[in-house]
Amino acid sequence: MKADWPDALIALYLKWNCLTNVIHMNSVSISRLFVVLAFVSVLFGSAAAADMPPATRPKPLSISIEDAVSIGMRQNRELEIARLDKRIAGQKIRESWSEVLPHISSNVSYTRSIEPSLLFLPENSFPGISGPLRISSDNSVVGTLKVDQNIFKLSAIAGIRASSLVKKISEESYRQSSAEVETNIRKAYYDALISREKVALVEQSLSRWEEARKDTNALFRQGVAADIDTLKAFLSVENLKPDLIKARSSVMIASTRLKNAMGIDQSTEIELSDKLIYHEQSLPPDLGAACAEALEKRPDVRSLTLQLKAEDEKVMAARSEGMPSLAAFGQLQMQSQFNDDQSPDVNGWPTTSSVGLQLSVPIFSGFGTSARIEQSKISRLQTRTRLEDLKEQVRADVEIRLWNLLEARKRIEVQSKTISVAERSYRITMLRLREGIGSRLELTDAELQLNTAKTNYLQAVYDYLVASVEFDKSLGRVVPINRKS
Repeated sequence: MKADWPDALIALYLKWNCLTNVIHMNSVSISRLFVVLAFVSVLFGSAAAADMPPATRPKPLSISIEDAVSIGMRQNRELEIARLDKRIAGQKIRESWSEVLPHISSNVSYTRSIEPSLLFLPENSFPGISGPLRISSDNSVVGTLKVDQNIFKLSAIAGIRASSLVKKISEESYRQSSAEVETNIRKAYYDALISREKVALVEQSLSRWEEARKDTNALFRQGVAADIDTLKAFLSVENLKPDLIKARSSVMIASTRLKNAMGIDQSTEIELSDKLIYHEQSLPPDLGAACAEALEKRPDVRSLTLQLKAEDEKVMAARSEGMPSLAAFGQLQMQSQFNDDQSPDVNGWPTTSSVGLQLSVPIFSGFGTSARIEQSKISRLQTRTRLEDLKEQVRADVEIRLWNLLEARKRIEVQSKTISVAERSYRITMLRLREGIGSRLELTDAELQLNTAKTNYLQAVYDYLVASVEFDKSLGRVVPINRKS
């Protein structure tokens, strides 16, 4: 029966027998018996814990490149800051409208007279009255309601126009931030993919060298290969192991960068569902069409164009400071005065009201207005110059991105043919070595050519995909995912 027990239970059974014998032989006390029982319970608990299955790790999050972009659009912190900037711009529009809407204020004041206010009259001006007159009560309460309304003020109109342009500029800045975030996420995803593929290439090369080492050892036992060939085969395998360690470390680094670009926690395990595959992108018919598309769609160009219009509004606002403004006002006031021995309603809270217009005409401001007008004009000239410079940079950027894309596509076409040739060359060289008519040097060269061909093709595909992302960004094709701000 004991033969069917687990080893842990058999060991505990033997320990228990030993302990009980000790107890009977030495007549241990009750307190020591409790200690023994506690020790046995700990042993049983340890054995049970050892037999428990290990905790299951959470399943990695499988994401495609579009999933990564979607998550980044929701969780990236830089993009969240850009969304908050949009909200600030919306509140600035509301603030600018306050200049043309009524301003209503109310005020209630209470005054306690420590010493009464006196009025001194000329001597003998009123018969029967001599000396100063007391004209205040112990308590005074005044309530005022005031309304102000601008009727004509050009600076307020210019401010509303400028704030609406600021709102549009913030939207273009958000598009620019979205393009940056999406581009960074896609590039980080491709970095993770090529790191994974490089690990596969090193593993394939290591597998081929393992096979070659086995063949070399077999040939050495047959007396066909020399001892130096087995040593070279062994070194070829061992020299690849550091490359495999480095490649796997690159996978972890690329994964960390991808998670950071997405804005997710670093402890989240992710698994890439896409592969590094070449997909040809549709291109504009010529460079001129590509530049025209970029100048029309790029958010930085659109933003600076709107900034130029905002500078025009600033010039108008500066000029309006020297123009007349007209405002209306109205006031309603209730007041009462009473002594300590009187009711606050003793005077019936008399009411006064008034309305009016106020015309302000600036005459001379010490050349301050003219100086601000000139500053606004200079600022507008600077913005116009920056816009022209940006347009030239856009044309150069589009041309460079297009050439990078075309160059990577040509390399893919060349390397796709080279791989098949290199694989055939390696197979032939391997057969020659097994037959004893080939050399170790030939196999090393064939392996190097095959690994180089695969690496070059993989790098060309990666460069093409990255260049494609950069080209789309240079054309302004990256459109942010709709999200409530």
